[in-house]
Amino acid sequence: MVKLRLKRFGKKRMPSYRIVAINSTTRRDARPLEELGIYNPRTKETRLEVEAIVTRLKQGAQPTDTVRAILEKAKIFDLVGA
Repeated sequence: MVKLRLKRFGKKRMPSYRIVAINSTTRRDARPLEELGIYNPRTKETRLEVEAIVTRLKQGAQPTDTVRAILEKAKIFDLVGA
């Protein structure tokens, strides 16, 4: 199963995350299938590739709870239903 999850990068105690599509049995920092955006919790910055995310969700990818919250703030699920 493909999951949409966060992949950590950045310096120690200064995390940033990439939103990636990755196989659910793969470890967190492994090579992803596709990178779909960036989330920075320190500045609350998010950059999303909306078309790629919508495509992955329509193919059946399951977001984690944190990624789901980020996508709901960006109103991505409204585009999937349409």
